[in-house]
Amino acid sequence: MLKLIRRILAVFCFVAVTLLFLDFTGTLHHWLGWTAKVQFFPAVLAANFIIIAVLVLLTLVFGRIYCSVICPLGVMQDLISWLHGKFKKNRFTYSKEVKWLRYPVLVVFIALLVAGVGSILTLLEPYGTYGMIATNLFQPIYQWCNNGLAAIAEHYESYAFYSTDVWIKSGIALALSAGLFVIIGILAWRGGRTYCNTICPVGTLLSFVSRFSLLKVHIDQDKCIKCGLCTRNCKSSCINHENGTIDHSRCVTCGNCIEKCHKDAIYYGRPRKNTQSTMPSLDKFDTSDKSEKPEKPIDKGKRAFLIGTGTAVAVAAFAQAKKKVDGGLAAIEDKEIPKRKNPVTPPGSISARNMARHCTACQLCVAECPNQVLAPSSDMMTLMQPMMTYERGYCRPECTRCSQVCPTGAIKPITIEEKSSLQIGYAVWDHFLCIPTRDKYEDGKPISCGNCANHCPTGAITMIQLDENDENSPMVPSINTAKCIGCGNCEYVCPARPVSAIHVEGIEDHRAI
Repeated sequence: MLKLIRRILAVFCFVAVTLLFLDFTGTLHHWLGWTAKVQFFPAVLAANFIIIAVLVLLTLVFGRIYCSVICPLGVMQDLISWLHGKFKKNRFTYSKEVKWLRYPVLVVFIALLVAGVGSILTLLEPYGTYGMIATNLFQPIYQWCNNGLAAIAEHYESYAFYSTDVWIKSGIALALSAGLFVIIGILAWRGGRTYCNTICPVGTLLSFVSRFSLLKVHIDQDKCIKCGLCTRNCKSSCINHENGTIDHSRCVTCGNCIEKCHKDAIYYGRPRKNTQSTMPSLDKFDTSDKSEKPEKPIDKGKRAFLIGTGTAVAVAAFAQAKKKVDGGLAAIEDKEIPKRKNPVTPPGSISARNMARHCTACQLCVAECPNQVLAPSSDMMTLMQPMMTYERGYCRPECTRCSQVCPTGAIKPITIEEKSSLQIGYAVWDHFLCIPTRDKYEDGKPISCGNCANHCPTGAITMIQLDENDENSPMVPSINTAKCIGCGNCEYVCPARPVSAIHVEGIEDHRAI
């Protein structure tokens, strides 16, 4: 029963958090957004002392159930280990605590946290790591499947689904996420909770508390026959059946050992009074083959996978991929990201420093952005944290979704009114890239554009003659930086390729204008 309850809760938390990163419509956040805010490290960054106190109290009472129920990266490792268990049973062994790696990692993590260096923290913290994996690996697959269903529905004149653009937000983010998934997956496949009990700083921090938990897994040494089934099924490798000890700092209260014990020698709760401190002689017990129940035959029918539908959906999704064209005649060249002197951080982040100190790089804001203007940073000091980019859209003044979903306080909640007057950057015009000054004339007449001025929501851009003394001089943009909010609409609509003739430069501290 203990294991069943844990599994139900773990599956619910894992699916809920995963759906937050997969859902590009933003509708699920209203019901499931709390699952991101109850994660331990985001609660620390957000200074949410209530959540921190609740998680510590849960650990003091039940042990490290946070790691086996709430943490999505921990549940993902359990799923991978469970799959390996279908092929190879009783594969674990007891191993001593790796103190030389576990505690130095925690010390380095805390030092980086105090110093405000978030680039390395993102590679160690479990929630942020899972967020990167879900955003860069799982979400594109989910979107391809969605587009396939949209194509099928459209064929039958149904619009229950709508297609969305699938794009690689960052090559570095994709490679790093894939590398982390492979490394953690291999560790989970071979050793179960190796990552949690040797590298994860949250697991190490909670291990100090779990030593004093009220309810623990115990071995009744009057009943134990040293068969070793508990040790061979402990994915935390923390049970030493030979001397009857359990390392409670590494135990995640998964219940595997209780389920596998045929003598009812392992139980979860307070220690029993009749439990002896030393292991009894094996002569007291019947050590015949009856001590281990034969394993039930595997029902192969229950392991069958329905892959036909998934394949059809994937094929339909790829079939829907269309080449972007201008009027169906000429291919549109993709834009390149301009070289900004200062990166642009999302509205509500207050400043670049606040973003660097509080962002866990989970990329939930990137996954949820409906305007496709957020992408993971490639800068080493802000690695994987969100930055603004305007190749696929602009930051609409009426959209505040990123500030609504951020669980750490790196992006503070703001209203539409506040965002409309919040300056996160300012536009900069490049004389040599602008089409009217670069191409100058067409059919003997000056080339005109004015896209940036026509689409500026604040009226910060006006068109003026490059040479006021020449009536044939081309019209070029003039920028009033005092009115510019840095939304990036001008950069997005600029027809210059491959780099826009006008781009947004970020400012260190956001300000109201």
